[in-house]
Amino acid sequence: MFTAAWTASPQQPTEGFTPNWSREGFWRQSLRQVVRLSAGGGRVRVRLSHTYGTSPLRIAGASVARAAHGASIEPDSMRRLTFGGAHAADIPARGQVVSDPAELTLAAGESLTVTLHFDRATGPATFHAQAFTPSYRGPGDLLTAADGTAFPEVTESWYVLSAVETDAGRSDGIALLGDSITDGFGSTPGADRRWPDALAARTGRPVLNAGIGGNLLLNDSSWYGERAVHRLARDVLAHPGVDTLVVLIGLNDIGFSETDEQPTYKPAPVVTSAELIEGHRRLIRQAREAGLRRVVGATLLPFGGSDHWGERAAKTGHALNEWIRTSGEYDAVADLHRALADPQDGDRLRPAYDFGDHLHPNDAGYVVMAEAAAGVL
Repeated sequence: MFTAAWTASPQQPTEGFTPNWSREGFWRQSLRQVVRLSAGGGRVRVRLSHTYGTSPLRIAGASVARAAHGASIEPDSMRRLTFGGAHAADIPARGQVVSDPAELTLAAGESLTVTLHFDRATGPATFHAQAFTPSYRGPGDLLTAADGTAFPEVTESWYVLSAVETDAGRSDGIALLGDSITDGFGSTPGADRRWPDALAARTGRPVLNAGIGGNLLLNDSSWYGERAVHRLARDVLAHPGVDTLVVLIGLNDIGFSETDEQPTYKPAPVVTSAELIEGHRRLIRQAREAGLRRVVGATLLPFGGSDHWGERAAKTGHALNEWIRTSGEYDAVADLHRALADPQDGDRLRPAYDFGDHLHPNDAGYVVMAEAAAGVL
């Protein structure tokens, strides 16, 4: 039985937060991406997403290997991937493809490279904007290149790749649905110190990151992805081996109307706590109808002093958190607000956990989040 060991939620091509290659796409190039697995096994396969493509996408070839340093690989670990027995694959517009399994022994916590060769112009590429991990591009067919110097271009986004699965045979996976805090904003780039990484290390269970920076519970965005109530089925429920969902979402719905800094919301919709609560109920219903064993609610982190803060935002956030804590509608509650709050001011992040924008945790804060969540899983 295959188990999802790593995921990245697809987003439509956009300029996004930092320079990326999603709009220009790829042509006569190879793309090497590095992902850290939360479940090991003896065989591995990859899931490639063309969710936002408008014409077929040609994959001329693909390979996997155990990562070394940067874009380099351990040469003896390189395996060519096949798709229905063929080395190439054509993914239809808005479709996806799953590779055949490749024999490669991997342990939980190891990093895998996935290399894709594009021999035809791809057009704009479905991607995940904020990887906080380098991805690499080079000219021509570099599927078997062991030396990372063959890939001179670097970005911090993932492209086309949406999941890696291993034959771990696990059915106790944890999926974290959220926004930039789950995606890992504020963590050390390239160090795998997001809170999903910390939770996987603490629990020993497969943990899937279904966060998208800027994501909202109730509204779609060109930069920040489809609303969480719509993408849950694709980004969580469709992956094998998941039995627990942790929900940490709603802060951007509350806070975007407090700031002029958001490029796709001018003005941002103003939502009520009642609307947010109904959104959370929709997530709970979907998860239970899909047969998940547990659905855990996480309270919103303190955000006083940030660009999301204001009198209305404060009242709405407090009301949502109180409902998560006391309604009994979630199977359990991870009270991340209390775990990370400043003892001197409960509306603010404790300074030792603050990345610096009073909104996102740093590496230490993400560890505390994982510890708090692990205690109720």
